[in-house]
Amino acid sequence: MAKSNLFVKSALASALLIAFSAPSFAKDENLERISQFKTTNTAIDIPTVPQTGKNVEQLKANLKKIKLPEGFKIELYAVVPDARYMAVAPSTNMLFVGTRKSTVWAVTDRNGDNTADEVKPFAPSIKFKNPNGVCWTKDGFLIVVESNRVLNFPAAEYFYEGPDVAVITAVQQGGLIPVEEESFNHSGRTCKVADDGKLYVTLGQPYNVQPKDKIDLYNKTGIGGVVRLNPFDGSGKEVYAMGMRNPAGMDINPKDKTIWTTDNQVDGLGDDVPPGELNRITKAGQHFGFPFYNGKYKVAGSPAAPELKDVKEPAGMVFPQIEFPAHQAQLGMSFYTGKAFPKKYQGGIFVAAHGSWNRTVPSGYLLNYIPLNADGTAGKSEVFAEGFLDAETKRAFGRPVDVANLPDGSILVSDDFAGALYRISYVGN
Repeated sequence: MAKSNLFVKSALASALLIAFSAPSFAKDENLERISQFKTTNTAIDIPTVPQTGKNVEQLKANLKKIKLPEGFKIELYAVVPDARYMAVAPSTNMLFVGTRKSTVWAVTDRNGDNTADEVKPFAPSIKFKNPNGVCWTKDGFLIVVESNRVLNFPAAEYFYEGPDVAVITAVQQGGLIPVEEESFNHSGRTCKVADDGKLYVTLGQPYNVQPKDKIDLYNKTGIGGVVRLNPFDGSGKEVYAMGMRNPAGMDINPKDKTIWTTDNQVDGLGDDVPPGELNRITKAGQHFGFPFYNGKYKVAGSPAAPELKDVKEPAGMVFPQIEFPAHQAQLGMSFYTGKAFPKKYQGGIFVAAHGSWNRTVPSGYLLNYIPLNADGTAGKSEVFAEGFLDAETKRAFGRPVDVANLPDGSILVSDDFAGALYRISYVGN
């Protein structure tokens, strides 16, 4: 911790000289003031999200429709508007939740009853832009990854009460990807910090299938893959994996340290192809097949990418561990690290399927569970939780986004459609 504290002081001091030096980007004046240890005069009374009332009662009623394996139960944990990816605090009963809008939420269970007591915006004096990805460094620094910027908040879980929170701009606006490649499409980043201390960030590529003249650029910049960098100053950025379309979730196997990602597939080729992916990255530099393949379905030369028919494929492409049904949109994933669930679930992977948007018959809106084999590869996927999609009306009342471990061995599931977090626990037979 001492080493990190020294780094923080140095980085914050450096911000005085380098923050927002690029003239092509509009300044976030409040962020600049905070970086100089000044207040922004933002109102100190931060409004909270109501956790009682008609909406809460309906959310609880909806959860009665969810089917789980015997012995499990699901309960409402918190109302969190637009809830996306989650970062459970390492030391206190709280977590931070990203969104695809302009808010990061601080969610606190003050009395330890496994239900949130308070949900309010985190660092509301800062102008967030698509702060989808949140994660922790190993010594308790909160990382927020936006579409094209990375912010680092020292001791966020202890100093989130006020509107001004100490912050390091690890990657300046426009520093993750080339500015000319920014898009509204596939721009929600996810992140994890590995044991090597590096920050790993997923970067979706903005096209359904990128044109031929973008392939080399995207491989070189990490768009459609995973990059890694220093989480405090953004230095040492390098492409760690490539050949993905939209890696929308990521976690690290605590046993063998391999990095796993989900990947969403190409649209417009019919209801049943191509498959979604769960990928296992075992070393730097691997290529996972896109835009040539989704799973073992050949995209290049298909109606979605006819111009790629004769483009040379890279050698040594890595095919996915799991092929999911088409268009279910698997997003967040998490290795289960607890001991409260039955042994068959310990060490395996929970994956959130957000649900289809362009399928004749809707599919997804569920949680998958994937066990691991003795060699660290994926076993057979199974449905763990379903019922967010009404079987008769084909209407969804929930769309799972992410899965996170709680210290007591239960898991949280975020839902950006209902604007909620759900807690799944095991209560036995």
